[in-house]
This record gives sequence, structure tokens and C-alpha cells, in this order.
Amino acid sequence: MRSPANRPSGPTRPVAPIRLASAFLWLLVAHRGAVADDQPPPGAYLQFVRERADSLRADDRTPTTLDGWRDRRDVVRRGLLEAWGGFPAEPCPLDARVMGTLDRDGYRVEKLIFQTRPGVWMTANAYVPAVAGKRPAILNVHGHWRGAKQDPVVQARCIGAARLGFFVLAVDAFGAGERGVGKALGEYHGEMAAATLLPVGLPLSGLQVYENQRAVDYLRTRPEVDGDRIGVTGASGGGNQAMYAGAWDERIRAAVPVCSVGNYRAYLGTGCCLCELVPGALRFTEEWGVLGLTAPRGLMLINATRDASQFSVAEARKSLAHLEPVFGLYDRPAHVRHTVFESGHDYSRAMREAMYGWMALHLKGEGDGAPVAEPSNQAEDPEALRCYPGMTRPDDWITIPRFAAAEGRKLLAARPEPKDAGRWRATGDALRTALVERVFGGFPAAPGAPPRSEPAGDGRTLLVSFAPEPGLSLTARVEAASKPTGPVVILIDLDGAEKAASGALAAEIRRSGWGLVTLDLRATGKMAWPSDQVGRAPDHNTAEWGLWIGRPLLGQWVLDVRRLLDALERTGGAMPSELILVGQGPGGLVALCAGAVDARVAKVAAVGTLASYLTDGPYIDQRLGIMAPGIVREAGDVADLAGLIAPRRVVIAGGVGANGRPLAAGPLREVYRSASLVWELSGAAREFSLSEDTDPAAVLRALR
Repeated sequence: MRSPANRPSGPTRPVAPIRLASAFLWLLVAHRGAVADDQPPPGAYLQFVRERADSLRADDRTPTTLDGWRDRRDVVRRGLLEAWGGFPAEPCPLDARVMGTLDRDGYRVEKLIFQTRPGVWMTANAYVPAVAGKRPAILNVHGHWRGAKQDPVVQARCIGAARLGFFVLAVDAFGAGERGVGKALGEYHGEMAAATLLPVGLPLSGLQVYENQRAVDYLRTRPEVDGDRIGVTGASGGGNQAMYAGAWDERIRAAVPVCSVGNYRAYLGTGCCLCELVPGALRFTEEWGVLGLTAPRGLMLINATRDASQFSVAEARKSLAHLEPVFGLYDRPAHVRHTVFESGHDYSRAMREAMYGWMALHLKGEGDGAPVAEPSNQAEDPEALRCYPGMTRPDDWITIPRFAAAEGRKLLAARPEPKDAGRWRATGDALRTALVERVFGGFPAAPGAPPRSEPAGDGRTLLVSFAPEPGLSLTARVEAASKPTGPVVILIDLDGAEKAASGALAAEIRRSGWGLVTLDLRATGKMAWPSDQVGRAPDHNTAEWGLWIGRPLLGQWVLDVRRLLDALERTGGAMPSELILVGQGPGGLVALCAGAVDARVAKVAAVGTLASYLTDGPYIDQRLGIMAPGIVREAGDVADLAGLIAPRRVVIAGGVGANGRPLAAGPLREVYRSASLVWELSGAAREFSLSEDTDPAAVLRALR
């Protein structure tokens, strides 16, 4: 048998679990070394992620030839398309409809909708100038202003540009404005609403790029628009949209992202909306590589001196240092410009006037790109601009969660049901590989440093310290079993080891005479980032940092569990009787995934755990860290993940819906139907236990 240090990092086919000696505790003591009393500080995970990001981009160099840039350009485009989950091969009909019109001095506003994907409708306002002939057009994408396209800040640049002779199309982003889960304006489309898109592999950033492509399609259908003279602008999250739209869609001749450009590494240590996140981006580019896709077309970057760090002038200049030479390779150095304002985060009048001048130069061929004065304008009451005023939007409107659920159902329906045990074993091996390599971003090799241990408390408890990978250190608390042949339970709670060790389930484990292991997985418990929560996502920022480097927290937590097993095995040689993973709440997903890819685990229990990634509403009482991009597409839903553990025992105790509410027996059986089938094919139907009961004593009975 290979030593733990040389064990393959990928998934292994389930075999009989390791049985370990009852002398485990004392072997640990014999190998003990100094163990720090305190866990690493919360900043340890941020430092780890930053070091990983620096390593990923360490070889970045400014291109020196056009051929060299074109090669890099292809890499960036391929990486973006893969990160976004691809785009439809054929666009659906736009089927545009005008819902109402407002006539104003020098322009009119059309309230309209058009279809971006089958059944998915984009709400928009067209500002049509009262000028004869075909006009240049500006696609206006909003940021996180509460009113979205209706917000007075957004209206100002639409009216100003229309009165300067531009056809302007202002659109509501998916999940914002008139397109929220609810019908009222003011909804935020990020955190646990946008999170529903991640498991099906279609992140919001990519959906926005595709929808803005469809907006350009619509502009080119308008008889008033010159389809070869289209620009895009937006601020904040809208600035990100403008950057990606201008980079991706070569029909756009000029882009002006405002208060949004910095660099990807600058996001590590702060937060952003999920609409701005490109999963795994730092594996193939920095932000300058995306901006460079716009070359040699016109690109003006606007930054503010008092903006957030990730959008700061200093961080933007780091991108510009690589970006400006790209435009030089095309002999178009004047086609990129950086404009800085003494301001906070905004799209102020001075910023708008700079944008008008840039658009006039690149879309009209007028002026030299200097600011153009803004005509006077009067904003409308936001309700007056709505396609569906008040509560009149259709009840069957496709929202972000509904879209994600429909896409997930398509993915699951396309998966063939296993017909026999032999075929399932081959399928299971392929799914485990996909889970580790394509979803989790792979597992790094085990560090060579040995674990350390020392006794604590009453002498029957050990602290075991180990490095799951370079740059991180974790400490597990190991409480010995009081029964000589008792199993050992690793109890996983993403709220931290203290909560796990003090809860009712831990108490029942001790009463049963079983051994108990608890630890803070990275970025949890005492290692949790102190300002991590955004809305309904308690681990919002740390989860995003992992996604930027292509390492979702779910996969990192699974790695922590695997390295814990290595540490226990290397220190004591074996574990008493059998090893059981028990996960509480979102920790149940960690337990299931760890059990799926590591055959040393004898049994797994998920208690009060999310039963399905698919939901018609935002996630409630869940963690962003378990929403691994593409997990449903590559490996299946929660039930399919559980099925990868068969024929070993799995206990599902009280699954919950995405709304955080417990599922009744009938719905719980239905959602786990595919898992039940796998155990039946394996000839081990009795090893799969499904119950509404989350009582600790009942859970342990099911594990016996």
C-alpha cells in the first residue's frame, strides 16, 4: 500500500474502509510534537488565497508582438466561455413588444420587452431621439442602484445621450429592476439569488454577457439605429457589464466602464456582487486580459479617487500597465484612455460628459474625445418607466432561481438512470473524477510535513495539528472512544468546531462511547472572516475568493477532511473500528462529497442538509461555499452525490428544502429516489437510510 503522503490526490473507487487499531490514541501521543494552543487567525485563509492567486499569475507578461497577444487573446476567450458555461448555439426569436410610450421634448421613451432565451424576458427602455436618419446607439447597463434602469442616476445618462442624438437602450439585468424574484423594484440580484445559478454552471456574469449580446441584437433590428455604430456604458456592477460586453461582442465599437475597473486580485480581501464574479478567472487571466479583448476598438476607463479599493485608481493602473501596450500593438494607442475624477463611487455629471465625448468620437466621428456638455434633463418617476407597473408582472415570470431550476432539471433529465451494478461502477468512477477535477479544481499533493499532536484536557483528548496544503494549518480535537471497539465520528459543522462539540449530536456520540473528532475547517469557526456575511450568505466573501482561484470552498473543505484522515492515519497508524463522517446542515454536503471521493470513510450521515440544489427561490439558511459551480452539470444533484458512496452506509436524516424548511417524508423520498436506486443495484438497499428524524439518538441508531 502506498504511504498516505503518496496517495493519489484524485477520487478512489469505494472499497472496504480501513479498520484501525484500538491503540490509536496512545500511538498519537507517542508521536506528539508541539501544537499551538490557538487556531490560525481569520486572515490565514485570505493570505492563502492571495498567495495562490499570485502563483497562478506569476508568469504573466505584457505581450510584445501582435501574434503573441492573439494567442493570449484566444486563451482568455476560451477561458471566459468555459467559466460562463457556454452560450446557446442558436439565439431564440427576440419577439420584441412595446408596452407603452412616453413622448418628451426631443426624444420619446418606449417601454419594451424582448426575449433573450426561450421564455426569459428582458425589460428595457428605448430612448429614441427625434432626429431623422440612422443614429449611433448606446447600450446603457445599470449598476446596483436600487431602481435599476428606472433609477434617476441611470436615467440621467440615457436622457442626456438621447438629447445629443444617440439612440439609447437601457436594460434591466437578470434579477434586478423589474426582473427580481418579487415584483417590486429595489431587489438585489446577488448573494443567494444569484447563487442558485452556480450549481448548474451558468454564473450570472456570463448570463449578463449573453443577454447584453441579445440587447445588441435588438438594437440592430431597429430602423433608427446604425448597427455598425454601437457603444456600451455602465457604472459599478454596470461597469463590469460594460467591460465584459465590450470585450466579448465585437459589434460594440466603444465601451466606457465607470467606477468598476481595477484587477481581479484586488477582489481578494473584499466582496463583490456575484454578477461580477467569473469562476476560476485567475487560472487563465487577470482583468487586463479581458480589457485587452476590446482592442483596437475604443475603451475609456473612468475611475474615482475615493472609490472602494478594488475599483481604485491605483488598482486600475496595474491593469493599464499591461493594457496600453496591447493597444499599441494594433497601432491604436489613443483608443484607450484612463480618466480620473475627484469623486466617490458614482456616475456623476462630469463622468457622463466624459462618456458623451468618447462616444461622439468613436460612434459619430466627431471631436477628439474631450467631454461634451450635458443637455438639461428631467428624470421620470421610476414607476412611469416600468413595463409592468406595480404588481402587474405575470405570475409565471422567469426569475433567476426559476431559470436555474429549469436548467438543472434539463441536466438531470439528460442523465441516464443506472441499469446494472457494473455500469454504475464505471459511471461512478467517471463522476468522482469529474467532481474532483472539474468541479473542485483538483486536489494539490499532500504536504510532506508530518502532523503533530499533544494531549489536552483529561488526557483522553488530543489536539492534532496538520497542514492540508502549504500556507494553511488546522487543528483537530480528538476525543477517544470509551468503548475499545467503538467507531470514531468526525463531526462537521460549518459554524465551527465549538458549536459541533457543544451540540446535542456530540453529546449523544459521547454517551454512546464513540470517539469524536471536531475541527474548524478553513474559513470557518475561529478562522471565519469577521466581515464575511452579505445578505443571506454567511460566508459570502470567503466563498467568492475561492471561486476566483477556481477552488470552491466545498472542494477545499473536502480536502481538509481528507488531509485530516491522512494526519490521523500517519500519526496513529489507524483509527478505532471504523470511521464515520457526520455533517450537520450545510456540513452534510461536505460529508457526502468527502465520503464519495475517499474510500477510507466507512459511513456517512447528513443531518438537516440541503436535499436538492434546484429551487424556485433564493437559498435560505445555506452557505455560498457549498454552491460549487457546475456541480449539478458534472456530478449531479445532492442525491447523486450520496449515490457515489454506495454500497457503504449513508444516513439522510431530515433533509431540508432550499427555503430552509424540513421536507416531509414523501418529498424527501422523491428527491432521493435516484440514490435509493443505486443502493438497490448494488445489492445493499439496507445500507441507505432515509428519515425525517433528526434526533441524535435516531441518527446514531441508523449508523450502527
